[in-house]
Amino acid sequence: MVETSLGSVRQAQAPPAATPPRRRVSGLLTGTLLVAAAAASVLAWSWNTGGVRAWRTLLVAVVVQGLPFLVLGTVVSAAIGAFVPARVFARLLPRNPALAVPVAGVAGAVLPGCECASVPVAGSLMRRGVAPAAALAFLLAAPAVNPVVLVSTAIAFPDAPEMVLARLAASLGTALVMGWLWVAFGRPEWLRLPKGPVEHGAGRNPLDEFRRGLQHDFLHAGGFLVLGAAAAATFNVLVPPSVLRTFSDSPWLGVPALAVLAVVLAVCSEADAFVAASLTGFSPTARLAFMVVGPMVDLKLIALQSGSFGRAFAARFSSATFVVAVLASVLTGGILL
Repeated sequence: MVETSLGSVRQAQAPPAATPPRRRVSGLLTGTLLVAAAAASVLAWSWNTGGVRAWRTLLVAVVVQGLPFLVLGTVVSAAIGAFVPARVFARLLPRNPALAVPVAGVAGAVLPGCECASVPVAGSLMRRGVAPAAALAFLLAAPAVNPVVLVSTAIAFPDAPEMVLARLAASLGTALVMGWLWVAFGRPEWLRLPKGPVEHGAGRNPLDEFRRGLQHDFLHAGGFLVLGAAAAATFNVLVPPSVLRTFSDSPWLGVPALAVLAVVLAVCSEADAFVAASLTGFSPTARLAFMVVGPMVDLKLIALQSGSFGRAFAARFSSATFVVAVLASVLTGGILL
């Protein structure tokens, strides 16, 4: 009986049997799925709230608006790199960079695209041996003085034809001044020359070069387009309209306010005239500044320039372009508007 009692005590004090490994894995998996489901529900709810829904809509709108012109720019860039020999540009552009700047600026009128298209094209021109000052003048002029932009401006301001002339003069003047400023003060170490995936040479298939160049430039620039669009959408959602009304009441604050607004809204140059026309509370000069600054300095363009030419270049070039564009708008608006 003593042995029986001791056996019962040992059996009572024995540790409980360990949980089978299969059950522990199953429990851990179930817990993880529950947490993931709860997190997904929270994200789905927040994604459909008013502010996030507006942010999402604006992000998609900016990307969709700029994507066709980005494709156009990358196609032109790849075609230049694959099919156009470098000697062509040596013949068309003067060897003196100061003289090449106005030629490149005027040539920007032939490309019906926005700033999303001008960045890869300017990068391709530099790879083909074009002077950086001339390529940068083309980068600024192409989205601002092409026929599509000027026609859209005329349609947006049917009772003010002088606005078209003012936009052409201020935009082209800004592009030329920035090109000449680069000739005078630009340093090679400030600009990271973009490198293409392939170089034109003997034994290479031009069609293969075109395909690879298109793929390289589009994937490289597309990510920065999305980044800039996200920044523009964030500003649109966070800044209330009442803040803008405060600046519209002051003629001195209206110009810089709309210039900054053009940077953060990142509206495509083919559509910004209609946005400017809707800002009736601001002076004509302030609305001109909105249309001149936007195609040259906006968040998505800064992001594209950072990815193509380096962040140091984008910071210097965008800041200087903003100041020159505002001054050109005030001067031109005072004379023509």
